[in-house]
Amino acid sequence: MIARLRGTLAESTADHAVLDVGGVGYLVYASARTLSAIGEVGGNVLLFTEMQVREDAITLYGFGSAAERDAFRLLTSVQGVGGRVALAILSVLDGAELAKAIAGGDKAMIARANGVGPKLAMRIVNELKDKMGGVAIGPGLAPAAAVKGGVASDALSALANLGFRPAEASAAVGAAVEELGDGAGLDAVVRLALRKAAK
Repeated sequence: MIARLRGTLAESTADHAVLDVGGVGYLVYASARTLSAIGEVGGNVLLFTEMQVREDAITLYGFGSAAERDAFRLLTSVQGVGGRVALAILSVLDGAELAKAIAGGDKAMIARANGVGPKLAMRIVNELKDKMGGVAIGPGLAPAAAVKGGVASDALSALANLGFRPAEASAAVGAAVEELGDGAGLDAVVRLALRKAAK
């Protein structure tokens, strides 16, 4: 399993990028949001990745943050939502907007994405209403974890791997980042977030 890639951006198109990592070019499909944020060809890029293995293909999807990857994983857990459809949704809605649409039952907002009809949008809302929580920072939770990027995203992943629900992890990490400030290291954020989540 390839969890992330750091390399030189060799090519960028409307739906994918090619990262040169040690002389090997990895073709990585990504949302329009991620592709517009990774910068110019020739620049150094870090992408979180999700690899899907099927009988006829091995496909790599790339994300600018662990939170976006978590949202992708949730979306692809819904029957009828493949990798390309999930990326289309994440191109139209960022994580917070997606969480808000699901929490509010706003299927029209999700149906704005290419390839998503009203029935599929309704299924996404119904199936993810209880799961989405704060994966992408839901309303009422500190948005610090979404804004601060790297350390907060890694801390969210760490708490999720320890079995905390997305909403709990998001609230705890947001509070920890707010208390410790921007310059805090990953270890400090995770330790404080664990203490806050345990209360």
